[in-house]
Amino acid sequence: MTDINKPAADVFDAAHTRRSIRAYKPDAVPLETLREIVALGRHAPSGSNIQPWRVHVLTGAALQRVGGAIQRAFLSDEPGHQRDYEYYTDPVVEPYLARRRACGWGLYGTLGIGRGDHEKSKAYRATNYTFFGAPAGLIFTIDRELEKGSWLDYGMFLQTLMLAARARGLHTCAEASIASYPDIVRRELGLDDAWVVICGMALGFADADAVVNTFQPPRIALDDYAVFVD
Repeated sequence: MTDINKPAADVFDAAHTRRSIRAYKPDAVPLETLREIVALGRHAPSGSNIQPWRVHVLTGAALQRVGGAIQRAFLSDEPGHQRDYEYYTDPVVEPYLARRRACGWGLYGTLGIGRGDHEKSKAYRATNYTFFGAPAGLIFTIDRELEKGSWLDYGMFLQTLMLAARARGLHTCAEASIASYPDIVRRELGLDDAWVVICGMALGFADADAVVNTFQPPRIALDDYAVFVD
């Protein structure tokens, strides 16, 4: 049986084994390991070396406080919350809509949540806000004055951290859902409106026995997105 938490052998193995893990073991990640992973992110490339990233690494009481505050707002349908930016187009067009639906329906199907079961769906979605029980949660922000180029750079920073986690036998799940409650994040972290909340990220050791972690959405084929020009 494959050890889901086995450290990646190289960058190819890290990329192949990186996936969104949505259930974690309670085992704490050593602080030195967290620092090592986040420190590697500073080697990500950025236009003109702007280095636009700002990350808050939450563990222990801080993680419970921030995650709990967001989860309570979600479960109570607290009004007045709005994202700093739109993650998806409205409407989502094809072929992207079909891919999004396959991911959502596949995940809920794995969990035995049927279409239209809003009660179970909401209960599951609430686990997003406590970082799926991971022992570490990261929240990423960016200066509101920066432009799209720096957001592209930020994606490379996030991927660097996710691959670094796999190299140390850890898993992650990037969470756009955290950005649905930016005012709570800023309040709990003592940030002003100059900082846009991009996303969160769960980080820890995957729970190999959790059925949710068996789900992997399909990937499009190489020839569907790559053109090799000689």
